[in-house]
Amino acid sequence: MNMIKKLPLTMAVIAALCPISVLAQEFTQEQIDAIVAKAVDKALAERQAKMDAAVAKKADVITDPQTPAQSPDMAIPFGIKFTGYARYGAHFQAGDQKYVGVDGSYNGASAIGRLGNEGNGGEFQLSKAFKGDNGAIWDVNVMIDHWGDEVNLKKAYAGVTNILASNPNAYLWAGRDFHQRPQQGINDYFWMNHDGQGAGVKNFDIGGVKFDVAAVAAVESCSPEVMEDEANPSRITCTGGSGTGDKGNYAATSKIHGMKLGPLDLELYANYGFDSKGVDSDDRMKAWQGGVVLSHTNDSGVNKVIARYSDNSDNSVYNKTEGLTTVYASFEGLHKFTPQTQVEYLLAFHDYDNSDDNTDNRKNYNAIIRPMHWWNDVHSTWLEAGWQHVDYDNGGDNKGWKLTLSQNISIAMGPEFRPMLRFYVTGGKVDNERTARVNGTDDETLDDFNVGAMWEAWF
Repeated sequence: MNMIKKLPLTMAVIAALCPISVLAQEFTQEQIDAIVAKAVDKALAERQAKMDAAVAKKADVITDPQTPAQSPDMAIPFGIKFTGYARYGAHFQAGDQKYVGVDGSYNGASAIGRLGNEGNGGEFQLSKAFKGDNGAIWDVNVMIDHWGDEVNLKKAYAGVTNILASNPNAYLWAGRDFHQRPQQGINDYFWMNHDGQGAGVKNFDIGGVKFDVAAVAAVESCSPEVMEDEANPSRITCTGGSGTGDKGNYAATSKIHGMKLGPLDLELYANYGFDSKGVDSDDRMKAWQGGVVLSHTNDSGVNKVIARYSDNSDNSVYNKTEGLTTVYASFEGLHKFTPQTQVEYLLAFHDYDNSDDNTDNRKNYNAIIRPMHWWNDVHSTWLEAGWQHVDYDNGGDNKGWKLTLSQNISIAMGPEFRPMLRFYVTGGKVDNERTARVNGTDDETLDDFNVGAMWEAWF
């Protein structure tokens, strides 16, 4: 029965092969093999050519060509890249503070913990890359931000790599940019920040060690004031935000990275601040700061130690105060118990000491821990606990704690993945004795309870 069923198929195959059998009578088997091989090679070559053309037309391999620097042989992104960071949502205040914070906090927008304790805003960037006939890779970048009533121009710069034959990975840039702003995520603190406009070079390689060097200027800004001149319909001197020129405060910045100290990665920072004649002579002064970062990464996570010392300044040598010295030190990390269960943590210390005016001298102590569990590659639950102590030299002891429970929906499993939808509840308590002493009132105790929903993304 099976043979009968297969008979029509067998006959069809024989009929289809008959022309080939007739043709085979006129060619040897070796000639047939050569013809088939040539046809296959031609088809594969045509297919590869089409794939190469598609890649050359639509290559989309990097968002920001300066970080890291483009390699000389890489493809150039097609069209204009749209990138950025943003978070927007609703935050309902049911307690004494909308956001939990200890008075006198001096190291981070959310020094007591960032989760469920931050406002809205975003940064949006357009980038375009070009490749010259000489192989040099250029990029032009423009960014605006929205963190308040004003929309400001934060970036407008151009850069080039593969331009120096002796150092093809060096990246030369000029313009307005985010500059030397190493950030800690869990407390949202830029422990150095020299955003501004100027010029410099990044990833200049000398014997396997990379150097970043730049000269930058703080951007001028204005504070709106009402004018008596009624000839001006708005009667406002300016709308606030950043201007186009230099403020008169300058910084020479440097960073050495790509170094190994045994199993540790090492980074060194050194910056010098000075003023131009655009600043009144009585207000001109100098400042300097140095920093070191030691980090260790393995399959279970990462740990990092940061230490910074500043003279006449704090986290930026643009902003100078005579007699001020500050010390910042922290230990932070991420540990993976399993791919689904992880924890982030931070311990920080910040000493603010002004020998000329000790009125506001104080020490900040911070501790934050954030355990996280992913139920699958979409849903996760995070719990963040934070504690902060601000100890003033001249009386006053401010303390606070915060606890946030957040249920999240994200694009993939891991704390680094966004976009994310976040639904959270935050509680806490703050006791500000120092504020009460300044205001001449009773000690102020603030109880906090807030509920919110937020979208957060970097792209």
